[in-house]
Amino acid sequence: MNTLPHIVIIGCGFGGLEATKALARAPVRVTVIDRCNHHLFQPLLYQVATAGLSAPSIAAPIRHIFRKQTNATVLMAEVTAIDTAARTVTLDGGAALQYDHLIVAAGATHSYFGKDEWAHHAPGLKTLEDAFAIRRRILLAFEHAERETDDARRNAWLTFVVIGAGATGVELAGTLVEIARHTLQGEFRRFDSRSASVVLLEGGERVLPVFPPALSMKAREQLERLGVEVHTGARVTDVAEDSVAYQKDNNTLRLEARTLMWAAGVAASPLAKTLNAELDRAGRVKIAPDLTLPGHPEVSVIGDMTALTVAGNAVPGVSPAAKQMGICAARNILARLRGKHAQPFRYRDYGSLATIGRKSAVALLGRTQLAGMPAWLVWLFAHIYFLIGFRNRIIVMIDWAWAYFSFQRYARVVIGAWSSAREPAAGVTENAARGTK
Repeated sequence: MNTLPHIVIIGCGFGGLEATKALARAPVRVTVIDRCNHHLFQPLLYQVATAGLSAPSIAAPIRHIFRKQTNATVLMAEVTAIDTAARTVTLDGGAALQYDHLIVAAGATHSYFGKDEWAHHAPGLKTLEDAFAIRRRILLAFEHAERETDDARRNAWLTFVVIGAGATGVELAGTLVEIARHTLQGEFRRFDSRSASVVLLEGGERVLPVFPPALSMKAREQLERLGVEVHTGARVTDVAEDSVAYQKDNNTLRLEARTLMWAAGVAASPLAKTLNAELDRAGRVKIAPDLTLPGHPEVSVIGDMTALTVAGNAVPGVSPAAKQMGICAARNILARLRGKHAQPFRYRDYGSLATIGRKSAVALLGRTQLAGMPAWLVWLFAHIYFLIGFRNRIIVMIDWAWAYFSFQRYARVVIGAWSSAREPAAGVTENAARGTK
């Protein structure tokens, strides 16, 4: 019987990945559990959704990543419950795993603010399934427009609405314009793809609200230069199959559009509720400074599903924070096993980046603010550097270099037979219910 301490890690996103790697040389048994068989580089997921990259360019098999880490076992499974009193996690099918220490890194899912029925018409972007579904919707919208004989109905197919102007929303909107203006130019005979409209709706007063106001303004200017129609202070009140309604300046407006995308909110994984811990309004777990669950020092919670303040500032739900949390949680577990005290988490902010389009981006690096081409170059090399696997970096560099000079996107493959009916986004309802890593 193996008497080594058993550490279970739920989720192999950025936090879970780094935690597992940090335990590689330790005398422990590690079990990594994830619903997917791959680690996903989520910051570039929108590139798959907009046909800029193929899925393998931003995903790597979890088993391949840990093939040389002999103390790690990978289980492709879904965790349905956590019993902190019994120190067990329950998997789909009813099997239970006993743990000595637990790291919960189950991530976040889409939040429709109580209007989950909107998910059918406005899918969010968290998984590869979401990306494939959105890509299908985008490309088939142009195909519907080619077959349409009525101008009003064609215009509805050629109107793309992105709800939410955070980083994902801004990136989607900017890329959609490039697809319509450049990638698809000259490929259709019954309409000009450049006539497509891209509308970005933001309920707040500015785009990219986590950035300083000056950078938010520059981001908006770059979006509008590209051709995106930006509406701030526009609170969405209804989402339907062929339109979206929003309130702006005390007026309710309805926009006819057949392709809607949701980038307005996230909520913690539903697993957070099984921890019997205090949650904030977004369902995130309120944790101790050392990342543990209050009253349960053997349970660490990291990443997007946590609510933590360090030095008076909330730790953001971004990949660098998740990575740092994963390393800190692993080190604290090893410290406890040696009889030492755990250390509080200290977040190091490496800056914020958001790309808007070709040669357009904003970057906040400490006190340095960049916009335009310099920010785009920083964004480009930062994302290539942090991709998992040398092969991925090379492929992404080649794909982006070709796209830069040719404006072409060759990942424009639609899976499945043609359907004249609007199909639900694959996995959206399921992801909203179960959560993603």
